[in-house]
Amino acid sequence: MNFFGIGLPEMILIMVIALLIFGPKKLPEIGRSVGKAIRSFQEASKEFENEFKREAQQLEESVKMKAQLEEGKPSQPIMTEETDTQKSQV
Repeated sequence: MNFFGIGLPEMILIMVIALLIFGPKKLPEIGRSVGKAIRSFQEASKEFENEFKREAQQLEESVKMKAQLEEGKPSQPIMTEETDTQKSQV
């Protein structure tokens, strides 16, 4: 078992030291608060990931729409005699 690069013997040593420092009554409270902090961090990271995916999808759709619009239009505007004379009058 390897948790954050810490093996089982090291984990047991850390738990014994924490038990000696905080005592048996405080240890469950600390565990709960650490668990809540980890849970909120996971929720925030999932929310960030979902927002990132949503923005990437919107950008992709925007690029597709722009490409479709460009395919339907000629690359340069077609000039007719009528538009040329209208420009010279202005």
